[in-house]
Amino acid sequence: MIHLIGDVQGCAQALRRLLAEIDFSPSRDRIVLLGDLVNRGPGSLAVLQMLAPLQGSATCLLGNHDLHLLAAAHGVRPLHKSDTIDDILNAPDRAAWIAWVRAQPLAHLEAGWLCVHAGVVPQWGVAQTLALAAEVQALLRGPDLAAFLRVMYGNQPDQWRDELEGDDRHRFVINALTRMRFCTADGRLDFKTKDGAGAAPAGYHPWFDAPRRKTAGQPMAFGHWSTLGLMNRPDLLGIDTGCVWGGALTAVRVDGGRREVVQVPCEQAQEPGA
Repeated sequence: MIHLIGDVQGCAQALRRLLAEIDFSPSRDRIVLLGDLVNRGPGSLAVLQMLAPLQGSATCLLGNHDLHLLAAAHGVRPLHKSDTIDDILNAPDRAAWIAWVRAQPLAHLEAGWLCVHAGVVPQWGVAQTLALAAEVQALLRGPDLAAFLRVMYGNQPDQWRDELEGDDRHRFVINALTRMRFCTADGRLDFKTKDGAGAAPAGYHPWFDAPRRKTAGQPMAFGHWSTLGLMNRPDLLGIDTGCVWGGALTAVRVDGGRREVVQVPCEQAQEPGA
């Protein structure tokens, strides 16, 4: 069995219940988690302790909260009052957990599904998305991680161009794959709007409805956008269903052409907007 799983955000008990609900067996099954493994929920370290031993049975994408963990661990970003990653940062084996997180991918193709945390701009096809993700993954895994983290944050450039190079190129890729919700047809990102799909600013679209999107028709799965709720279209799965806000944690079985949705209720760990 192959299941895709939405944003866990440190909700270890919900993840444990969901894996039991889908009868997950590491020797038989595979899971792909769509990023934001940690933060905001009460058990960030426990989530990593569950996932890391699964090795070849689990692919864990990086989301914006996982990148925030790396930045905080390297003194690049301060902790926010709503952060719940102290258990990782204060762990005696902290270095091993940070090393594990930085080794995880930003995009992945599984059972015909292109999986990302947030989205893909209209100009990228599947091959380019995976190639650009690999460029940034190499930096996250490389010897100059701290230097990269210091230039990773920022909203510029906000529009994709193939000729982008260096820090600008990599910052845009990070922002698209881990932060985007709305964009224009020519690949300009909006970073302010966090409401549902109907709240698009003038000239913008939910990234998956952008005109001339090269990945149109390609089955895609993403998280990050809890205000959408469950999105279940023929070629699109949005499965951040607000676990940390007291919603549900969602898994979808996708092997063999299936589309079986399994959800477990979650205890509210944060107030929306916190």
